[in-house]
Amino acid sequence: MEITTLAERPELERALPELSGEWPGFTGYDPVTQARWADIPRLFPEFVIVATADGELVARGFSVPFRSRGPLPGTGWDQVMIWAFHDRTAGTGPDTVSAIEITIRGDRRGTGLSGTMLAAMRDNAAARGFGELVAPVRPNAKHLEPRTPMAEYAHRTRADGLPHDPWLRVHVRAGGVIDSVAPASMVVAGSLAQWRDWTGLPFDTPGPVEVPQALVPVSCSLDHDHAVYVEPNVWVRHSLRTT
Repeated sequence: MEITTLAERPELERALPELSGEWPGFTGYDPVTQARWADIPRLFPEFVIVATADGELVARGFSVPFRSRGPLPGTGWDQVMIWAFHDRTAGTGPDTVSAIEITIRGDRRGTGLSGTMLAAMRDNAAARGFGELVAPVRPNAKHLEPRTPMAEYAHRTRADGLPHDPWLRVHVRAGGVIDSVAPASMVVAGSLAQWRDWTGLPFDTPGPVEVPQALVPVSCSLDHDHAVYVEPNVWVRHSLRTT
């Protein structure tokens, strides 16, 4: 297996969309995702990690550089994406790298490749002179408990002291430290007709609606003909400084 940056293997850009992630389809209608997701490989290729085996793309990892603005924001994923693109346009020098996502090809999941990709992302940021990688983590088992507050879920641990959630556990094992919850990391709003189309659910009852793969319920208003999903993530900090 070979792991490099997209800047080193630009011919792989066309294959990036072919990898199917574990994000539910409706998250693609987050306005920031719609506006900027596809631009990451083109504008930040040196922060895109690609893994190939037998000449085929088996994993990708997106990250973006940005200038920190104090505490990590409660608006998480959306905010750091906005900052990264704004800073690039304004010519503002970044001082931090944020992980955006890691996607593993279906037949390679469960092999430890996600941890390898995270380590490569950390190493890439460190090699470029950054002292910290942060990540607005989407805990991959949280959808099984949509009614549990993220603040409770994020700090749940096993008997060995590691996080209960598998993806948070990968980050902590890699040296990450849970910093805080980003309660409004991603926001997806739409009409009830749109939500019916996105999910196949009726959306005919007011109040919270549990949607498969959603981390929290979607808030449905029949009177106002809309539903809103506000996804919480968990900020994890990875120090890249060696002592």
